[in-house]
Amino acid sequence: MKLHSAQRPYRQRGITFFGLIVLVLFIVVAFAIGSQSVPIFLEYVAAKKAIEKARNEGTVAGVRAAFDRAAAIDDINAIKGSDLEITKVDDKVKVSFKYSREIHIAGPAYLVYRFEAQTRPSAGE
Repeated sequence: MKLHSAQRPYRQRGITFFGLIVLVLFIVVAFAIGSQSVPIFLEYVAAKKAIEKARNEGTVAGVRAAFDRAAAIDDINAIKGSDLEITKVDDKVKVSFKYSREIHIAGPAYLVYRFEAQTRPSAGE
């Protein structure tokens, strides 16, 4: 007498060993790239804040010096005050920069970040 003949055979569910290896590899790569990318983005945000503060100095030399002071405090190493592009538009100082940073992945492969920022007009402008 068969008690369970009407039931389907049990089918296992879950991730295979190969799937687990691929998942772990993906997580490790994402963590490795992310752990190198976060400081790069934090440096970019600090540089943007530094040019916003520095533009109030008025003169080109003053803007560059103010940026270099902020860079020393905030540990900005990607650009210097001499790398800033400073122009005057309608008697208002406009400060901008462009730079790129690379993360070595493996062999000849690199992940390249290109950053660009410029000062915004203030509320009174």
